[in-house]
Amino acid sequence: MRDADPRRRVPRTDALLADPALVAAAGTLGRDRVKAAIVRAQQRARRGELNPDEVRDAALAELPAPAPRTVLNATGVVLHTNLGRAPLGAAAVAALVAAAGHTDVEVDLRTGRRARRGRDALDALAAAVPDAPAVHVVNNGAAALVLAATALAADREIVVSRGELVEIGDGFRLPDLLESTGARLREVGTTNRTTLADYTAAVGPRTGFVLKVHPSNFVVTGFTSAVPVRELATLGVPVVADIGSGLLAPDPLLPDEPDAATTLRAGAHLVTASGDKLLGGPQAGLLLGAADLVERLRRHPLARALRVDKLTLAALAATLHAPTTPTRDALHAAPAALRDRVERLRDRLGEDGRKAEVVPSAAVVGGGGAPGVALDSWALSLPEWYAEPLRTGAPPVLGRVLRGRLLLDLRCVPADADEAVRAAILRAGG
Repeated sequence: MRDADPRRRVPRTDALLADPALVAAAGTLGRDRVKAAIVRAQQRARRGELNPDEVRDAALAELPAPAPRTVLNATGVVLHTNLGRAPLGAAAVAALVAAAGHTDVEVDLRTGRRARRGRDALDALAAAVPDAPAVHVVNNGAAALVLAATALAADREIVVSRGELVEIGDGFRLPDLLESTGARLREVGTTNRTTLADYTAAVGPRTGFVLKVHPSNFVVTGFTSAVPVRELATLGVPVVADIGSGLLAPDPLLPDEPDAATTLRAGAHLVTASGDKLLGGPQAGLLLGAADLVERLRRHPLARALRVDKLTLAALAATLHAPTTPTRDALHAAPAALRDRVERLRDRLGEDGRKAEVVPSAAVVGGGGAPGVALDSWALSLPEWYAEPLRTGAPPVLGRVLRGRLLLDLRCVPADADEAVRAAILRAGG
């Protein structure tokens, strides 16, 4: 007679450890951790809290998801800071994998001698901006500005407009950042208006440099004035321009966004920018400008602490060599093509019995770039309650909630992931 005690039907530990999903989990989390989760799930089943056939899924549910998790960005924000800003292209990802082992990051394989660190990335950056006599790379945009302030203006003054003393994410303020280097800020002008005469009156023997900051995360309109780099370059002191977003050359889509090449031609002695924004590369701080200034920064002791690692150098070089990036593709995606994709997704969902709508959407650059610029786009509109199950699913799909509806803008979703979005919606809908 068959034993009716369900505890005897609890799966054996060795059988569960051979399950493909748990084998995969053991490969990333370790066998001991997976086994402990299995044992706890078995104990719950023996206490009657679970059915025996639920033990496998309970063990899997207890294990943490891989971190970080790949997210499908359907927010319509191209450079979403909370999602890591610029996604890397295939070439950059391949370069990261190759750089994970031993590499020639600082050795010349022809001679067997030590070579310039990251020369491929530096050469690619110099080639991308021929107007820059010299280039250097540190670990992020803020680090680039800190290095410039420390090397050029410690115990001296940085002249800067009050209208450009910005606050970036998480409460970090430019004045605090600069004053931490030992420099003294000499603020000029007012919040909305600064003139060349304001700078002229402030420049003196104690001036380390004049700082021009692109207020990339806000726009001031109305009764305003600011002094362009070409006029600041007449003051007879170094001009450091923080363009922020990492645009290396003009982009007709973003006519008001400063780029490195144009800023240098206008007379800036040094330009600082981020690599993980409009450039579409890894997090990095880019320094481009006069050879003597860049060399002072490169040889400063702080440069060692801000040195970029081999993985970033590899991804940066691959990004600069690539003909395009996911960021550029997302920015320049044709609205008509996006509408076609969203309509196909809606139709497929309709065949599955799920009702959705196609609606116009306004995407944005994000990451502090091109504030006020709206990119015409299209989105799939679903009831708001879909937001949480999509956000917590596998893979997570992150959209934006607007007026009680969840909008999934496909501008930043790779076209080959549309089917994954459809499958996620079906799972979220139950």
